[in-house]
Amino acid sequence: MKVFLTGATGFIGSHIAKQLVTKDYQVYALVRDKNNLKRIEDIVDKIELLEADLLDFKQVNQIIKTILPQQCIHSAWYVEPGKYLNGLENIDLVGASFNLAKQLAECGCEHFLGIGTCFEYDTSLGYLQETSIAKPNSLYGASKLSVQLVLEQIGKITGMKTAWARLFYQYGPAEDPKRLIPGIITALLRGKTMDLTPGEQVRDFLYIEDVANALGAIALQQATGLFNIGSGKPITVKEIALTLGDLMGKPELIKLGALPYRQGDDLFICANNHRLKEVTGWYANHNLQEGLQLTIDWWKSQLS
Repeated sequence: MKVFLTGATGFIGSHIAKQLVTKDYQVYALVRDKNNLKRIEDIVDKIELLEADLLDFKQVNQIIKTILPQQCIHSAWYVEPGKYLNGLENIDLVGASFNLAKQLAECGCEHFLGIGTCFEYDTSLGYLQETSIAKPNSLYGASKLSVQLVLEQIGKITGMKTAWARLFYQYGPAEDPKRLIPGIITALLRGKTMDLTPGEQVRDFLYIEDVANALGAIALQQATGLFNIGSGKPITVKEIALTLGDLMGKPELIKLGALPYRQGDDLFICANNHRLKEVTGWYANHNLQEGLQLTIDWWKSQLS
């Protein structure tokens, strides 16, 4: 089975690639720069690398016509921490995603899995399920939602099966160090204090291997429709931070309340993942403490 994967060198995409090579897939990975393969350097001999920019429609379309993939997992997006929520780059990627889906459908692709976000929802609702109201309050969320809506219609018109996975909060090896969990870990490893808000925000964190396994299960079964990808277990930022402090033996470096809450930051966001479990049979293989310890160990190996 030929699968076309975008965003293969990103945090999420790299873990998807590693999951796919363990299955009966011939993986064609679209990358912008073959010199930036650090996250997938251990599997480059097991996948076909295709160098192209997703925004270069002509080049992307020619690649698709050449390999004729039966499935696609579209994980490429602009996700620079602190900038991606309202970056105008989102608009360019909407158009690129439309072109990708249209070309794949025209070339007989059987199944298209797009990667969305919990920020497509009205996140003030708390527990979120696939039928929850969509009401994004960022350009990122609105862009992802627009792709999901158009992809669904492309599927109805062409017969290509489509699925859309709304990811909540993921963490694990090779995440951008500017994100919350790697930011805490790297600060503590360097013996520095970590300034945080009071940390009462409730979130849904899932270890990245479990995220990749969930996406792999959707692809393998060619499941269709919307899927929430999360643990379904609410936990506060405070609990995450204090757990990391305890696991690393440096709880005194965690400074809760040193920063104010961000304006408009919802205090409770958690996934209802029942549909994912019922349709695919997926379950998480790592609890939070296990996932955090694996992440700590990975960062220790990188910074030693």
